[in-house]
Amino acid sequence: MTRALSTRTENIAASLTVAIDTLAKQMIAEGKDVVSLGAGEPDFPTPKPIRDAACNAINEGKTRYTAPVGILEVRKAVCDKLKRDNGLDYAPEQIIMTSGAKHAVFNALAALINPGDEVIIPAPYWVTYPELVKWLGGCPVFVQAGIENDFKITAAQLEAAVTERTKAILINNPCNPTGSVYTRDELAALANVIVEKDIYCISDEVYEYFVYNGAFTSIACFEGMPERSIVINGFSKSHCMTGWRIGYDAAPAPIAKIIGKIQGQATHHPSNIAQYAALGALQMGMGEVEKMQAAFRKRRDFMVSQASRILGTPVAAPAGAFYLFAPVAKYYGKKTPAGTTVSGSIDFCKYLLETQGLAIVPGAAFGDDTCVRFSYAASDETLAKACERFEKGILGLHE
Repeated sequence: MTRALSTRTENIAASLTVAIDTLAKQMIAEGKDVVSLGAGEPDFPTPKPIRDAACNAINEGKTRYTAPVGILEVRKAVCDKLKRDNGLDYAPEQIIMTSGAKHAVFNALAALINPGDEVIIPAPYWVTYPELVKWLGGCPVFVQAGIENDFKITAAQLEAAVTERTKAILINNPCNPTGSVYTRDELAALANVIVEKDIYCISDEVYEYFVYNGAFTSIACFEGMPERSIVINGFSKSHCMTGWRIGYDAAPAPIAKIIGKIQGQATHHPSNIAQYAALGALQMGMGEVEKMQAAFRKRRDFMVSQASRILGTPVAAPAGAFYLFAPVAKYYGKKTPAGTTVSGSIDFCKYLLETQGLAIVPGAAFGDDTCVRFSYAASDETLAKACERFEKGILGLHE
């Protein structure tokens, strides 16, 4: 008899965003006509200075093992970035280079969570957060951030959710899937609760350069927060480096030491080539990033306009990231041309994929079944096609 496999994985779900993107790519490979706005992946190429830095590292033989926490030169550059852009003071010993921001989130949770610990997660949330908490033996506690509050939780909601078992709050600012951005005052109020309740904060800031109105603020900058915060960031979104898999944790020294120990026994360091590519990204200036932000702003405005027209109700423009989280619950209960009933966001997205060849992500994956997520990190032509198919699909539903 074969022995049982790990029970730790039984209560976690596979990533629905990854599943939808994989299915869309499979359908395209099979010759089917599919327009996919499922993946949060910029359609621009990795900028040349980054590619050049990687090629130079290869040609210079920088391909040997390095420290588990990453290359010192790269970690120093991350410290410079955090000081320059966020007003945060870190030493290189507090930086751990990781295989993407998702890996950095895992590291942070692994360093903090004991079985039974609660981690507060504002909903809607990125699909990976609660699954990692559960996998590590923790208990995700969801605090619903409704559309009426721009999908952002309040300090009062946070305070009400904290219990004796609360270990941390995990926030994503700007947010995937909603594009919401917390203001400085809103973050200050949350920080006051975090400090008062003496809990940790894991702050995923991977979309920080895609804020369309005003400046980005890191929650780690407030009094009492540096010793309680683990800042997560990476290069996949801001520098079109999704496939390079490079990110980092910035943490209080005792936590950074633990993360380094975890990584030393798990992945060791991320690819040297990706680290030197990240160094190129940190040194190249912001010109390319600003061009992308301008393109995403234009695409955002197009998607907001089209979604509002098609849905017959105003859809709020997201303040950051490159996602539109559109309310579609008014179509639940309606019939498809095949006679099936749309009962929620999963049915809604399945219907669009099967009948229109349009791949978007159901809000149920993010903890809000009333909406669906469009990624507008795609070409203007692709977005136009997607809106045509979305409208055709909507018109195909009936009482």
